[in-house]
Amino acid sequence: MSKSEVFYTPENNEYFFDEGCFILEMMNTDLDPDVSIARARVEVGKTTRFHRLKGVSERYVILKGSGLVYVGDESAQTVQEGSVVLIPAGERQKIYNSGNEVLVFLAICSPRFTPDCYEDCEPLVN
Repeated sequence: MSKSEVFYTPENNEYFFDEGCFILEMMNTDLDPDVSIARARVEVGKTTRFHRLKGVSERYVILKGSGLVYVGDESAQTVQEGSVVLIPAGERQKIYNSGNEVLVFLAICSPRFTPDCYEDCEPLVN
């Protein structure tokens, strides 16, 4: 990056991702290939699918709500507002909203998230 940038993504750009959560890509550009930032929302009682990011480390920064996060083969860990979860590249992961309000967190990836790094770890159910 050779100069400062300000990124703004309107709220109406949020979309539902098949993984089981709503995503708002806040910054994901080849202008800064070292990192991407997305806001994720998981509804009460919902969970994302187990997935992994090949060659990409991820951090969840919990902004609102509470839940359980599953990383690799570790036992579930409780997360709440203010928690930061470090997820090493290639580790399977999912998050469950066990609270009584929407779970909102930032997903910060390095290097930046691209669709080809995403791998679903659960079979599709018809």
